[in-house]
Amino acid sequence: MLLLLDIGNTHTHLGLANSKRVLRQANIETRLWFQNGARSAIEQFIGEQKIEFAAYCSVVPKATARCAQFLKRARFKSVGLNHKNIAGVGIDYPRPQTIGTDRLANAIAARHFHGAPVIVVDFGTAVTFDVVNASGNYVGGIIAPGLSAMTDYLHEKTALLPKIEIREPRGVIGKNTEQAMLVGAVHGYRGLIRGLLQQLQVELKSTRLPVIATGGCAGLIAKKMPEITAVQPNLTLEGLRLLALEHLGPAQS
Repeated sequence: MLLLLDIGNTHTHLGLANSKRVLRQANIETRLWFQNGARSAIEQFIGEQKIEFAAYCSVVPKATARCAQFLKRARFKSVGLNHKNIAGVGIDYPRPQTIGTDRLANAIAARHFHGAPVIVVDFGTAVTFDVVNASGNYVGGIIAPGLSAMTDYLHEKTALLPKIEIREPRGVIGKNTEQAMLVGAVHGYRGLIRGLLQQLQVELKSTRLPVIATGGCAGLIAKKMPEITAVQPNLTLEGLRLLALEHLGPAQS
């Protein structure tokens, strides 16, 4: 069994996988790495499963070190994804060491499942667009505020705007403050995504351009966007699975 860990700013996504797919997934709060709670939560997630290999990516450097330490103490063979050990996709980027490793994992999985060129839109704390060109190389992307970050900012910086739960609005004209905020958030966000995808298609000069959505709000935003080809909630974990198999080698995988 493969153990997969995707350490994000808010949550750490855990996965158990075999050679073919991610079998089980769970989330823990990333703050647990700093409160000595991550180890017990991960051990509970693993249960009685025997771990052959572990792969991880992280956008939180201090948590990265805690994760590596945990895996070493557990005596799990492991690999932390970086620009030097990436497999299945090339990199054509000026400073590859600055690319978020979760974005590299997304690129690995998208290239594997959907070919090239391909775009990944990851709806997390920030929304990121990652581009693999027709040659199969990661060439860069776009970073914009995440949907929750935008709505939380409005709530925190104004006296009268409430904190809202993101969901599909009933129409385009809000009949109260909450509805108006939902329209601006959901429909406005779709407009943002659509506009950026159009510009990327022009830039890549490609008539065939799969767009893969992943992350927390992917299903909601993609629902009314035909531009999005597929929604894959476990895309980052699948990228880590493919990395783990590459390091295990054909005999073990």
